[in-house]
Amino acid sequence: MATALAVSLCVVGLDAVDIAHTPRLFARSLVGEVDFSDLLLQGILSLLLFAGALKVDLSLLRQYRFHVVTLAFVSTSLSTLIVGVALWCVSSMLHLALTLPFCLLFGALISPTDPVAVMGLVRVSGSPPELETVIAGESLFNDGVGIVLFSLLGSVASTGHAPSVSRALLELLREAGGGVAFGAALGYILYRLLKSVDQYQVEILLMLGGGDRRVCCGHPPSRFRTACHGDGGRANR
Repeated sequence: MATALAVSLCVVGLDAVDIAHTPRLFARSLVGEVDFSDLLLQGILSLLLFAGALKVDLSLLRQYRFHVVTLAFVSTSLSTLIVGVALWCVSSMLHLALTLPFCLLFGALISPTDPVAVMGLVRVSGSPPELETVIAGESLFNDGVGIVLFSLLGSVASTGHAPSVSRALLELLREAGGGVAFGAALGYILYRLLKSVDQYQVEILLMLGGGDRRVCCGHPPSRFRTACHGDGGRANR
């Protein structure tokens, strides 16, 4: 992060003092070619959640499942409310035209935590395994709660009407329940495939493919396809 910030400051500084404009033009063209919605939501987030879930103790997670689910709902909803109201109060004092639904939408956007970073901090702090499992599990499950809150608050902000309770429950069932069902089915399929092979190259590709749902749905990104073809050629040789 520090390196990326330093490089960005250098690019901005060189452009500001009219020394070199090429880095800024290159960075702008590179950013313009990237679909950040597809890259973050369909690629990076999937792999981060996969890496985080891979290190969770399932037996302890099953034992503390009620604590995890309760914390995921309560903490994410409470954080959304606190951040949204605080932003609304600050914007009112600064005379900015931000309505409360849009402020709550921002709160829902930043409330879910990064499970990989959370588990890294918990392990460094030397917390008991039970507490580590609860915190890591909550960090994994609050993404689904955050998506549901963002979707509902986005509807309120755009239409001005609050969704019904039935729609909110259906949205939660679709995002959380559908994700659990899809993950369980995909996990079992990957388990059977991994059990049938004994080559680490194939196992790595299967695990990466399982972590990226674009690959699972038959739409792998071009770099992943290139890597697959390259590894296959080396394996044949």
